[in-house]
Amino acid sequence: MFLPDILVLDSVTKFGPEARGAVAIAASHGGVIAAHMALAGGIVGVLLNDAGIGLDNAGIGGLAYCDRFGAPCAVIDHRSARIGDGADSAVRGVVSHANAVAAVLGVRPGMPAREAAEILRAAALSPVEPGPLPAESRDVLTQAGDERALVLVDSVSLVTSEDIGAVVFTGSHGGLLGGRPETAIKVDVFAALYNDAGVGIDEAGLSRLPALDARGIAGVTVAAMSARIGDAHSAYATGVLSHVNRRAAALGAREGMTARDFAARMCGFKP
Repeated sequence: MFLPDILVLDSVTKFGPEARGAVAIAASHGGVIAAHMALAGGIVGVLLNDAGIGLDNAGIGGLAYCDRFGAPCAVIDHRSARIGDGADSAVRGVVSHANAVAAVLGVRPGMPAREAAEILRAAALSPVEPGPLPAESRDVLTQAGDERALVLVDSVSLVTSEDIGAVVFTGSHGGLLGGRPETAIKVDVFAALYNDAGVGIDEAGLSRLPALDARGIAGVTVAAMSARIGDAHSAYATGVLSHVNRRAAALGAREGMTARDFAARMCGFKP
């Protein structure tokens, strides 16, 4: 979807060469990884979703990251527009925080996302080169006696065909991209964990869970205040389940269970 000279995206993992030099309203979480992907793709100014802010302010970590490169970045209140839905962000989104560069240009909390994007579009902005992706990780953990591996990926976009049948912990938010069920996860894993991103308006931060149920995949989210969004290791270390789908519940998952206990149960589950 396009507004005049403004790119509207469901995710900063989903764009092409048209992004270079563009201002974007994107519905990804506002963490460091998402901000990096936007800058690396040539986007010159971006609005993301604050994802409930969460543990260690991880949901807005991209603000300071973009400041390092002199790039304007703001985040949309997760209570005003659906995470993972760019069109909704453009229509209903309201800015909750802006970085120093965006603030100097006139972006402020309470401003409609479209107005903020138009301010950035009117500025003389150029692409920056942020270098390698910071702190990206993809780790596979196995333990003697387990039925299946535990895969830790900071972004669900890093899931591959090798993960079929595995237990996958992601740092991604639990929202479908543009409401499309096929975006819940690329392959049929045994179980998947996401961050609930503060749940947000229309419970968008949980919308992957029923889509996973339809595929027979156990799906859960950890509370945004229990683990850093964009960081699968944080989800594993300190995450606490906030919501579980029917398949996960049938396998023994419960709200309030630690992510570690969920991993142990799913990896060792014997049907």
